[in-house]
Amino acid sequence: MKKSASMLAIWISLASNVVLTAVKILVGLLFGSQVLLADGIHNAGDVIATATAYSSMRVSSKPADEDHPYGHGKAEVLGAFIVAIILGGAALYMGYHAIHALFEPAGEAHFIALIAAIVSLAWKQILYVYTMRVGKKLNSKGLIATAYDHLADVYASAAATVGIGAALVGDWQGLHFLAYGDPVAGIVVSILVLKLAYEMGRESFDILMERSVSSEYISQFEKLIRSVPEIKRVDRLRAREHGHYILVDARLGVSGTMTIQEGHDIIRRIKEKIKTNHTDVDEVLVHLNPWYEESK
Repeated sequence: MKKSASMLAIWISLASNVVLTAVKILVGLLFGSQVLLADGIHNAGDVIATATAYSSMRVSSKPADEDHPYGHGKAEVLGAFIVAIILGGAALYMGYHAIHALFEPAGEAHFIALIAAIVSLAWKQILYVYTMRVGKKLNSKGLIATAYDHLADVYASAAATVGIGAALVGDWQGLHFLAYGDPVAGIVVSILVLKLAYEMGRESFDILMERSVSSEYISQFEKLIRSVPEIKRVDRLRAREHGHYILVDARLGVSGTMTIQEGHDIIRRIKEKIKTNHTDVDEVLVHLNPWYEESK
């Protein structure tokens, strides 16, 4: 069910990006809209980004095997990192294009180009909300990365809408300087998209480098562990993200007089407690250390 929901979201995103790319480039060429053409080229990068996210999600959904005993969850994180790089490249391209346009004669604005930009803005906002909701529900790094990619497009389409709208108002009122609102808005958007790419890339990089989960998560795990009466001491507790799931590693002190069977039962109870209360936890590794009264 989870896999089908995530794949549906990614296929809708991919199909939308292909259609919007074709529409923006076609309208941009027919009506000489530089900002719409640039936005269309940016959307072409989105097709690659979405395809990357789709491929990484397919790999991450594979079960653990002999070569990958912890599963393939990091494939999604790697895909998200690649999407961040693509977004960063698109931001630099848009920024360069916008700055260059400031030194060129302003192009003539067309109402059809404005309609195309507004449709793109509305559709991308819907896609962002939908994809982010599914991505967070399934804790899918690939889908969340795709959602942020849609958000970057919302920024770009908003800039195109403002720029083309300003140019149309300028033509109507004879205020020709408003035609340059297009590249100015493009510069602002490129900075926002670059910031978005940096934040997404940093998060993915941290996960790839085995960064621990938040201290709040660790505290919740420790509270569950200590709720087991037989646990006398928490010697070490670690947890890390592995794509769309979490791995927990604990070293715990129990009475040194316990039998192997008793220790086994305690480990099973701890695993059940953590995985029942945290559905995003896939594996709980527990090592028991002997504890004696005089060692307190």
